[in-house]
Amino acid sequence: MRQLLLFTVVTVTVALPFHSGWAKEEQIVEEVTVIGAGLRERLYKAGMLKDVIQKTEVISDTSIEQMNAVNLTEAISESPGVRVSNECSMCGVKRVMLNGMRGEHTTILVDGIATYTMMSGFYGLDAAASAGINSIEIARGAGASLIAPEAIGGTINLVTKEATENSVEIDLSGGDNGYRKGSMVATGLANQDSTRITLIGQYDERDEYDGDNNRVSENPYMENRSFTAYLSQDLGFSDNLRLRINHTESEIFGGPDGSDIGKVLASFAADPSESPSLFVDDDVRNDYIGRPWETAEWIESDRDEIYLSWLHEFNADFNLQVSVSHNEHSQNSFYEGFSYEADNDMSFVDVRMNWALNSDHLLTFGADGRFEELRSKTNSDSPDYVSDSFDYDTNGVYIQDTWTPSENLEVALAVRFDQIEADFIDPSKPGTEIDDNIISPRLDMRYTHTDQWTSRFSYGRGYRAPLSFFESDHGILDAGDGFAIEIDEVERSESFNYALSFADERLSATASLAYTEVENLAALDETDSGVPLLTQMDKDADVLVTDIALTYHLLENLSLTMTAERIDYSDEFKQAFGVVPVEERLVLSVDWHIEGWDVYTSATWIGSRDLSEYGTPETPTFDAAGTEPMSQSAESYWTVDLRGSRHLGDNWEIYVGASNLFDYTQVEDMESPLFFEDGGYDVAYIYGPLRGREAYAGVKYSF
Repeated sequence: MRQLLLFTVVTVTVALPFHSGWAKEEQIVEEVTVIGAGLRERLYKAGMLKDVIQKTEVISDTSIEQMNAVNLTEAISESPGVRVSNECSMCGVKRVMLNGMRGEHTTILVDGIATYTMMSGFYGLDAAASAGINSIEIARGAGASLIAPEAIGGTINLVTKEATENSVEIDLSGGDNGYRKGSMVATGLANQDSTRITLIGQYDERDEYDGDNNRVSENPYMENRSFTAYLSQDLGFSDNLRLRINHTESEIFGGPDGSDIGKVLASFAADPSESPSLFVDDDVRNDYIGRPWETAEWIESDRDEIYLSWLHEFNADFNLQVSVSHNEHSQNSFYEGFSYEADNDMSFVDVRMNWALNSDHLLTFGADGRFEELRSKTNSDSPDYVSDSFDYDTNGVYIQDTWTPSENLEVALAVRFDQIEADFIDPSKPGTEIDDNIISPRLDMRYTHTDQWTSRFSYGRGYRAPLSFFESDHGILDAGDGFAIEIDEVERSESFNYALSFADERLSATASLAYTEVENLAALDETDSGVPLLTQMDKDADVLVTDIALTYHLLENLSLTMTAERIDYSDEFKQAFGVVPVEERLVLSVDWHIEGWDVYTSATWIGSRDLSEYGTPETPTFDAAGTEPMSQSAESYWTVDLRGSRHLGDNWEIYVGASNLFDYTQVEDMESPLFFEDGGYDVAYIYGPLRGREAYAGVKYSF
């Protein structure tokens, strides 16, 4: 950390006097030619803040609203190459997977800055409020960002709404299954629009959902509160300062119907012994009769994050950006008798310079550092328990040349050098598990064939240090047997992506192909004595993703969209999934403006899968005796969402709709996510939706 801070100070100190003469001369010219544009907007338009030229999907705030997306996971769920997976029927944890990779291979950025810790990426995504998000940018593939080499699958960048006017927007809605949401977004301008302020607040809540009425929920109660303050301040003509502060609170409770964490803890304190039977006749399809704590999962988390970013333009050809962020994520949780408390803190620093050497070359170079620690404690008294507390530090330098040899071709060649250390600090794990120097190259190319056709190709190497049981099949649930850790290598990936796009006045289409291979992929196994073991695969794993996205404007007020994708996993990769992923998906949507109404509907088809090919339970049964086997074939299914909205005058808007309109869930045919295997009970035999129809209505007031 000290070395990186010293680098920052030296870089800024050296650069300022060296370019001060340039800045004065160019500032006069720019003030004459550009009026009323903020510094960042002006530099983006001039091409002086470029990062990547690879294919990026952008989800607008309008699309987020049409999907009635409450949080990040709902907002991106229909995007090509994105899979949002429910990993647990009790705690409802979501994993966001890009390019067929696992959730831990996705990096979340906020306004292009790393702010999410390991734990935030696990339990923080359902709490990431949709209110106040201007857009979501999804870049797939290793090396998708200069500052995110660990993004083996890609990056998701949440872009905060920046004030363009003085306004307030209040949104209130409610519906089935205890759904309630309230949000407020206020924007303000001051000092001749050089001061831009955004204030955001959101509250949302959903009740537990028990579709098969066996007194155990398949989807948990969720309550989230989020508060954000954002400031963008132009300091004269050549400087801009951005500050964003966020506080988020989340509570999740799943398991016994009609209970709460107070009753659960009381039952555990009164009698921590296991019940003779959990269900009537020891069958998960029958009523739950066990003690409340035996199937309860409760997670309470608080997250505080802040970033500060300063941008300075020395002249039209050279600028500097310094960004600093800090995140503190705390968790207090109870997993079926196992208590787990953790504090996960992360600090990030990035110093970046953009230098236009000439009209053909833009050089981007800099250094960054990420410093993360996790400290946890539990009620485990197992002699096999190994703490998952860790220290994880990375220091890196990078350089990228964006070369434009012609108006049709643009090439970005980048390389990073990182020094990484990952240390599990449990006394049983002496020494530093990972201490390595890594070089990660990246190549992006864009070629414009004609005004309608464009090709994009990217290649990248990435890495990731496996850090926690959280990241491997929800392994924390087996903590009663202890933990064991055998990690001594970083995961290394190699990724190739190609996309061909077409666009004219009515039709836009993109076909994509992505291939990724991973060495040393982390996986959850167990020792000979049955202790859960965080280890790594001996063989390389790979995945191939093909997809196509089409949008056709049939009429001025009617547009049709289709996305189709297929994901092919190697046998090694399949065994790394404890919850079966999607292999085939088709999404059809219609956006129709008619008689003052904006009607949006989408239909999603998921193809059938053979569950036995994955790392799912080998012989799951409905009953503890093992005489009622569960199906290992996941049939294909459709889900449909519908929303209609209408403006009433200049200030009011009403809307109605339904998510999962036809109420399809996995338990529709009594295919419960709960199961027994070898007499043991678990909760994650998941391959379909676990929450039924959610009809809702709302009103929005803007002024």
